[in-house]
Amino acid sequence: MTADLFESVGDTRPSRGVMADGAVLLRGFAKPFEGELLPALRVIVKQAPFRHLITPGGHRMSVAMTNCGSAGWVSDRTGYRYDAIDPESKQPWPAMPPVLRMLAARAADDAGFNGFAPEACLINRYVPGAKLSLHQDRDELDFAAPIVSVSLGLPAIFLFGGAKRADKTARYRLEHGDVVVWGGPSRLFFHGVAPLADGEHPVLGRQRINLTFRKVR
Repeated sequence: MTADLFESVGDTRPSRGVMADGAVLLRGFAKPFEGELLPALRVIVKQAPFRHLITPGGHRMSVAMTNCGSAGWVSDRTGYRYDAIDPESKQPWPAMPPVLRMLAARAADDAGFNGFAPEACLINRYVPGAKLSLHQDRDELDFAAPIVSVSLGLPAIFLFGGAKRADKTARYRLEHGDVVVWGGPSRLFFHGVAPLADGEHPVLGRQRINLTFRKVR
């Protein structure tokens, strides 16, 4: 499992792009970390397996998820929230491995948000057809910190809008190793993921893994 398995031959995409004021797309930023990153994720998932959460409205999310860090994001009929305890195992969530913490901090630094220290990492698994509707990340108490989102596996279409749900959304194709960071003026912008197209990643297979780092408190 080496980095050269994921290099895009002849890729002429800009390595860094501004999506909005405070929002940056870092192409391939996570690739140098993947030798440690993927084994660390397997350990987390073994301890806290993926599950499909239920929304407060009673809907089963198409995206499977788990968490690591001092808190994890959970959803059920009582609402959305962060909790230090995995509701399935009744144990604390797995600790956030140093490689994940380092990746998030360095991406935030590159995007202009120095000193980012994530407390939670949401780990989402998309299979073909899975999607994430437009939403804001507003369950955190600290909106001064950015969101750092890492894409692994199959490509996905990331939808990034504005401060209102009705604002026009831009579409960005995210590939393995791409990282999106948004904060400051765009911290509460609506965003989502279009239904995942079918495909086969050389290592991760027919899935996309998304890591979302957040400062919760």
